[in-house]
Amino acid sequence: MSRDITTNNAAASGPSLTKELFTNTVYKPNQGRFVRQLSALAIWVVAALACWSLYSTLRAALPAGSPAIPVAPAITLAAALWFGYRVVNWPRFADFLIAVEAEMNKVTWPSKEELKRASVVVIFTIFFLAIALFLFDILWQAIFSAIGVT
Repeated sequence: MSRDITTNNAAASGPSLTKELFTNTVYKPNQGRFVRQLSALAIWVVAALACWSLYSTLRAALPAGSPAIPVAPAITLAAALWFGYRVVNWPRFADFLIAVEAEMNKVTWPSKEELKRASVVVIFTIFFLAIALFLFDILWQAIFSAIGVT
């Protein structure tokens, strides 16, 4: 009985990430496209920056003309780009991103005037609290100086 439950849970969660890395299917291609594309882009930018850092490090550490200088970052970049493409199509992560986009579509965004009013309220509140904390600090300094603590 418990074996059936385990099998059903494994089937419901979809394939593992290691299995998903070696396929070329797009999971639910028409759902959550915007969030998935932005997530893949973010992964790719991080990967490109990491490979650029690896290239710079290898260029400084290895002798000039070494074949590892351009090859290692290029292979790493290719693997990272493929990983970014595949991870946003991994069913568990793709379902999460689809749900994120659905929730973002439900958000009621404020108008420009509401945003201005709310910003003024927040800035005034922060300014008021900063002045209050400054005055409390001066008060407590005076009290502690009067009783000889500091």
